[in-house]
Amino acid sequence: MASTGWQNPYVNIFKHVKVEEWRRSAKAGDVSSSMDRTLRCPVFLIKGPVPTNSYILVPKSSNQTLGLTGRYFYLLFRPTPGKYFMVHLDVAVEEGQAVRISFSNMFKEFKSTATWLQFPFLCGAAKDSVYEKTSRSARQGLVGPAPASARWTCLMIDLCSTLSFYLNRHYTHLKSVKLCANMAVKNMFTSDLLLDPAMTFNEAKLRGLSSSRGTGPIPREMSFPVPKGGFWNDFYDHIKFPSDGTKLPFDSIQKPDPAAGTPSCQKNEPGAARISGPVQHRVSICQPIDASKLLPRNRTSVLSSVPELSPSDSMEGDGPLSRDAGVHVYARPQVALRPHGGSSGDEVFCASESLPVASVKESEQQLLPDPILRLSRIIGFGGATAGDALWSQSGEEVVYPCHAIIVSMKILSREQRFFIGHTDKISALTFNGSTTVLASAQRGSNSVVRLWDYSAGTCLSMFRAHAHSLSCLSFSYGGGILCGVGKDRHNKTMVVVWNTLNASKGGEGTILAKAHTDVDIATMKVTFFDDTRMVSCGRENVRLWRVRNGLLRSCPVCLGDFHSLDFTDVAFQQGDASDQPVDHRTLFASTRSGHILEIDYSRVMVRNARRLLPAQQQHAERREKWTFNTGPGIPINSISVSSSFCATGTEDGFLRLWTLDFSAVILEAEHEGPVAVVSVSFDNQQVLAATFSGNLGYLDVSSRAYNTLMRSHTDEVLGFSVDGIRRHLTTASADGTVRVWDKDSLQQLYDFVSMDNPRSVAFHPHESTFACGFSSGTVRVFDISSARLLAEHKKHRGEVIGLAFSPDGDLMYSADSEGSLALHDASEEDHSVIRVTCNVVAQGTERAPDALAVSGDSSRLAFVGPTPHIITVADARSLNELLHVDISVLDAEGPDLDAALKVRFSPASAEHLLVATSANKILWISTKTGRLLRQVSNVHRRPCSSLAVSEDSRFLLTSGHNTVKVWDYKRTNQVKPQMYIGHSQPIRQVSFTPDQLGVVSVGDAIFLWDFLAEPDECLIGRRSPGRASYFSWTADGEANAAQLSGGMPRQEAPLPSSQQQLDVSAMDPEIQEDLGHLSVCDDDPAKPVQPTGPSQIPDHRPVVSFLKVTDLDSASPVESDEPDTTELDQNKPDHPNCYKHFTPRLKTLSLDQSVSTPRPQDGGIKLKAVIGYNGNGRGNMGWSPDQGLFAYSCGGLVVLEHLHTGTQSHLQGHSEEISCLAISNDAQTLVSAAGSSRSLVSVWDVQTATCRGTASHHKGAVQSLAFSRDDLFFLSVGDFSDPVLALWSSASVQLLCSVSMSAPVHDAAFSPAAAGQLACVGSEGIHFCLIHTRATDIEACRVSAPPEVGDVELTALCYHLDSFLLTSTAGGHVCAWDVNKQRCFMVWKADEGEIGVLLCRENRLLTGGATGRLQLWQIEVVQGVKFAETTCSMNDVSKVVVEQEVVLDGKLVSGAFDNFMDMGIVGTTAGTLWYINWSDSSIIRLVSGHRAKVNDVVFSHDESRFATCSQDGSVRVWSTGSLELVVQFQVINQACGCLSWSPLSSSDGSRIAAGYGDGTLRIFQLTSTEMEMKLRPHQEAITAITYSASGHVILSAGSKGLVAVSSPISGVTIRVIRDHKGAAINSIQSVSEQCKRFGLEGNEMVLVAGADRRVSVWATNWFKEKCDLLDWLSFPAPPSSEEDSLPPCLAAFYPADHSLLLYTGYGLEKELSFYSLTKKQIIKKISLTHWATCISLSPRGHLLAVGCKERVLKLIKSTSGRFQDFLQHSDALQTCRFSPSGSLLFSTAYDEVLLWAVPGL
Repeated sequence: MASTGWQNPYVNIFKHVKVEEWRRSAKAGDVSSSMDRTLRCPVFLIKGPVPTNSYILVPKSSNQTLGLTGRYFYLLFRPTPGKYFMVHLDVAVEEGQAVRISFSNMFKEFKSTATWLQFPFLCGAAKDSVYEKTSRSARQGLVGPAPASARWTCLMIDLCSTLSFYLNRHYTHLKSVKLCANMAVKNMFTSDLLLDPAMTFNEAKLRGLSSSRGTGPIPREMSFPVPKGGFWNDFYDHIKFPSDGTKLPFDSIQKPDPAAGTPSCQKNEPGAARISGPVQHRVSICQPIDASKLLPRNRTSVLSSVPELSPSDSMEGDGPLSRDAGVHVYARPQVALRPHGGSSGDEVFCASESLPVASVKESEQQLLPDPILRLSRIIGFGGATAGDALWSQSGEEVVYPCHAIIVSMKILSREQRFFIGHTDKISALTFNGSTTVLASAQRGSNSVVRLWDYSAGTCLSMFRAHAHSLSCLSFSYGGGILCGVGKDRHNKTMVVVWNTLNASKGGEGTILAKAHTDVDIATMKVTFFDDTRMVSCGRENVRLWRVRNGLLRSCPVCLGDFHSLDFTDVAFQQGDASDQPVDHRTLFASTRSGHILEIDYSRVMVRNARRLLPAQQQHAERREKWTFNTGPGIPINSISVSSSFCATGTEDGFLRLWTLDFSAVILEAEHEGPVAVVSVSFDNQQVLAATFSGNLGYLDVSSRAYNTLMRSHTDEVLGFSVDGIRRHLTTASADGTVRVWDKDSLQQLYDFVSMDNPRSVAFHPHESTFACGFSSGTVRVFDISSARLLAEHKKHRGEVIGLAFSPDGDLMYSADSEGSLALHDASEEDHSVIRVTCNVVAQGTERAPDALAVSGDSSRLAFVGPTPHIITVADARSLNELLHVDISVLDAEGPDLDAALKVRFSPASAEHLLVATSANKILWISTKTGRLLRQVSNVHRRPCSSLAVSEDSRFLLTSGHNTVKVWDYKRTNQVKPQMYIGHSQPIRQVSFTPDQLGVVSVGDAIFLWDFLAEPDECLIGRRSPGRASYFSWTADGEANAAQLSGGMPRQEAPLPSSQQQLDVSAMDPEIQEDLGHLSVCDDDPAKPVQPTGPSQIPDHRPVVSFLKVTDLDSASPVESDEPDTTELDQNKPDHPNCYKHFTPRLKTLSLDQSVSTPRPQDGGIKLKAVIGYNGNGRGNMGWSPDQGLFAYSCGGLVVLEHLHTGTQSHLQGHSEEISCLAISNDAQTLVSAAGSSRSLVSVWDVQTATCRGTASHHKGAVQSLAFSRDDLFFLSVGDFSDPVLALWSSASVQLLCSVSMSAPVHDAAFSPAAAGQLACVGSEGIHFCLIHTRATDIEACRVSAPPEVGDVELTALCYHLDSFLLTSTAGGHVCAWDVNKQRCFMVWKADEGEIGVLLCRENRLLTGGATGRLQLWQIEVVQGVKFAETTCSMNDVSKVVVEQEVVLDGKLVSGAFDNFMDMGIVGTTAGTLWYINWSDSSIIRLVSGHRAKVNDVVFSHDESRFATCSQDGSVRVWSTGSLELVVQFQVINQACGCLSWSPLSSSDGSRIAAGYGDGTLRIFQLTSTEMEMKLRPHQEAITAITYSASGHVILSAGSKGLVAVSSPISGVTIRVIRDHKGAAINSIQSVSEQCKRFGLEGNEMVLVAGADRRVSVWATNWFKEKCDLLDWLSFPAPPSSEEDSLPPCLAAFYPADHSLLLYTGYGLEKELSFYSLTKKQIIKKISLTHWATCISLSPRGHLLAVGCKERVLKLIKSTSGRFQDFLQHSDALQTCRFSPSGSLLFSTAYDEVLLWAVPGL
């Protein structure tokens, strides 16, 4: 094609080919045109019983082509309800080939070949329809016919990304489209623009979107009509594929989860705002891209760009919060208190104290310590107003209201301090000019004004507002005048001006003037240049006010044509000097119509008017600008003017910074709700923004970075639950959301949104899951770690009022407002319902959210019911009722019947039950006898809403209305409780945290309190002085953290860091302070290291060994079982909270060290190839581009590829999983480390592939390896269990010295420029190390992480040549350090998650982390900042640029690049090695294996191909010669357990049968790469499968012992063999054999072996449907209590003689038994050294392969018993399989697949 310009901006395909003429297009079958009522336009209807027989084809002939180059293909269609449809797209790729992309709701799984991609299409349905709700609850939607409520759909397919990602091909153009029945089609088109069908052209104009930016609204001729007042998404579906990176590869095309649909797990990120196009040249965003899309090389991106505001992104804490700034709310006897009229007895005011509570009688004992609670942190913002958020003068703190409390937060550390005293929600806040005095007002009829000393946090004065509901306050600059606006008793606007000079010094505020007015006032401000002048604005008015002679006068501004506008805010330009003449004053006023009026203050008239309008396109290449003109406007809620710019907050959620002449936008950020207020800091560097949706954040002008300070619920918090292990807090709110918070950083981690209102939540006591009950009665269980819905149950009719897990985590209980109670099995993922009982719980919602109580021993369940006056105690495992207690008869003197509200078990004893009653009592009841043990009256003035008991049963918590009380549990009547206020609304729930260090209360907001009581000495034991933890001392003098009943170490304050401290508990505190600089000289002489090498230990391994062979007449075998050895678990420190740190895969059994392996040259099998890469390793891949050496690990093997020669070799010496490896700079030496206990370090010669020596020094695993710049030394780093740095000699493998670190180390590296310098990073920051002369000593100096990144782990580091290095953090930051000065001089945010891979070459930096994002940065500016010797924080950086980036399939764990950073290789946790070439923007998958355990391997009969299946549900077919992946079949959410290749005798030998965990059997046709058939012969998992020898039938066996015989032609189950019912089938085999010699008719024999040690042999003739039992074998075995861990029972026909069968399994001996079908007896036995887990018999050489859990692969000569053992696997073997010729052997262990050549013994 000569030109494609005519295709811009889009091509209407139907119009382009004139489809209605059918000249350039073709139709077949039932195709007609009809008028659609919904779209109100003609559409094409394609009908037909067979989709492929009715279609529209464009173009008509296969010789023609559309030649459309648009990247995006759009299809506007509606699937026919109850029918199937299909669409084929033929596209051309650069290689000249044609690729077909098909999608249909007929496809069940994704399939791909080199020329065809097939995607399942999951149809959407109408909103709130039954189908939609059902599909939402399904894990992957519903595949099948379109639902009855199928809607019109706009489908967009990114052809470029689809081809690049799935086939690694480059898209050129679209050739043809074939639309097959059954569907209705409006049109289809192609475009290079990413268009939004839900966006109107007006919206696009307002947002500044146009074609030059690659996006915009859909063309009008393609749009769907939307009814007036409706929303597009309520009537139609919009599907994008690929779906913005949220779907995994090989997924389906489906409708995304709606924002308000079934609870969708969403993550939040800090700094949530979006930067739009007008300022894209100044502020750019690092957009996530598909795995195959690389960003342009010249793309500029700010390092800490403003991220998109979306509840779908993850949040990372910015650092720990200080615990020293809490406010102590308690009673002081000397304080004179006076009650305020109208408030409850619990709400009292204090004239001289800011912390009012009830007094304590001196005659009563006091609860100690006093105070026992300290308010630490609050999660919440707003309440009565979201329009007040203020800066302090320093710009380091922000002040905002949270209901009845004023919060001051430091923006960097997030430390909070509180101003407490108001008893109702705060309605207004204001500062004086120097921010030393703060004024606040509360709403309600009893409105008061308080003045605060801001620095001290104390109340200076309090006086009545003389108005109802003060809505606005404004301080004069000097603080002498305070102006307020409210309503009087007649609801008339009232303005009051106070003289606060004396009030600021502790006196009373006096009224200077007061006025009533009929005009509306939205806001009013005192001018900064004159304390007697004010300005106000409101609906249809802007007024100037002045106080003179005790009178308050005003005059209106002449608005002219703008008199009818609704004004929202006013502001003076703050840059004006205070002595500037009044004539020069400029006042700005904003309106709800989008106008900003510039008012001449002296002339009281409008000088200029502007209006917010969308951008006007000036030129295709020019940047768009915002301007003011006539037209539709956007409501402006707030305006703030500085000396250099003007900030506006608008209803569309944008914070915009304008030039002072409003000619252009400097910067903007989008929020998820309307912006309520904006405020520019005093230094003009930061702009604060608050939204009506409860978010508070600020925009840093210099760095263009947005930071979220606080997120909050927008309505009442109904309930909460705390995860004590992961320190998470989940809350349910009346705003319809369930949110998960980080308890330490206060950051919101997840947001579950639903149209169904949540009512109660409960965390699982051990797992990272929680349950949520909804108002509809639905109970849903969510998995936080995977962000998915685990289970959904709708057994309740009413609102769920109670949810609880048993403390052991086995059971879950739920109750509803209609009285039903449900018991769930929490040990299963689906939380299946065990029992439901009705009318047992008291009806009503007043007992929510914690209506159920479970005893600490998980034996009993208590609740109120069946009436409000009865308490029921039931058996927790069966719900059988054990006891009824009628509390209405306990107090016969009361006038009314007492009702129970809450019940709680005492943690000390399940026999004590606490009951809170409506008469404000707490009753102690015996759960055995029902007797009243004791009671407390007058607990609160109002009924108790919640109660909790500490785990040591020393303290009791109660809440009533808006107060919290702490009681002495044992002496409630003798010791006066302490009472705490702060909530402005009734408290819904209060509880101790699981670690007993804090208290959480929820209602209007989330309050986190420090619990200051001393721990019980009898529980904790001896206390170490000066320590925050308590220790119990062992006989060895080691300190171990004592475990409380909650399972958590008792500490004085919870710390968000998981770093391990050096054990210095027994040292003097002064010595502890000196440990910041650590110097350790030599290794411990008591632990010598003995390196070994080939020259030191002679190889005495035998060429071959013999197993004992016993004939029938031989004597009984001699018992030679050796006693089992069990390795005792050591008490190891906690694993660091970062993925960078290596975690070895759990092994079931340890390696048998007594096994002797043959020399490589003498082995009967030789390792030929390794399939897969260990994504569980860390830094276990290396590449030397100059020498062409590429190395990576798989299990315990290192694979070496010499790229120059094309040869491959394997380094075999490790028996454990390799954790890391390193290649020397000259690529002549490789060092690897393996093992999780006493790890082994091996040094290899690359040229000869031999081991030069080994050594063992680290007690745990090795975390990292690194070579020095001259390759003379290498460094090994121990993991968290033994954090030791060990320095080794590369030549002699001798340990030179070591140093023990005080906390885990994650990464280490040598300096490339300075000899003897190295650095390491970990939990305690960075250590700069110096190797002394002769390498006999390492001196380490520790430097903490910079405060900008918070208290996080430093995870990776790399050196730059110019004496500085870079480190990364678990929070996604990159820090630049001056090596010489050992200081951090620059920090920036590089990723949203942890960064684990960091590489630096010259001025280019590579980062890769937990998000899967690999980024290439241009960091030339870093070097300039270093030379400037200045400190640049992440808010000051503006020139660190992302050149390119790519998103891969997992977390990045390893990486290596060339010296120019142009190309390299990276490894991911998905087990994939990717080749990245930045220069040509290409990405190639080099090595790929299964993600999960490989269950079976089978060969084709010609051995040209083999197939593997895995627990991840995939079936992969490989080429045996090239080991390349040929085709893959993926089944979602089902494990594939077994495979069988169709025999050559069948009609077509290119089929594979696969058995799955749900009992289904699928047949895949390799020629057409399609699933030919799916049948379900079993209701349970299929454990074994085989084709019959003739291929006429398929035999499948299940886990319950049934064997099904099915036809591969019809899918009909012909016969079911039930003889093995009750025991799982381990093996099944069919061979061709004439059975006449056994006395039966048949031409095949079938063998079935069950787990019950029974083997059956059948004579069959499937053509005649004959199947007769030939023999039945039962093998004896001793009794065993561990049935689940017994080895499998395996059997097979002997290849050379089918009358012999081989059996092995659990029995009296470990042995192989040969049974003769003709002699009916065992004729030979071969003893084994281990129980067999898999066997395979070779058709030649009489060879057997046996695998075992001890990781031994044994090759046995069956005739003589000769054997050899091979230890190349690092885990238990699960499959071994000879090829049909016997020349090849496969063995698998977990995800390791090894291919062996078989020379024979």
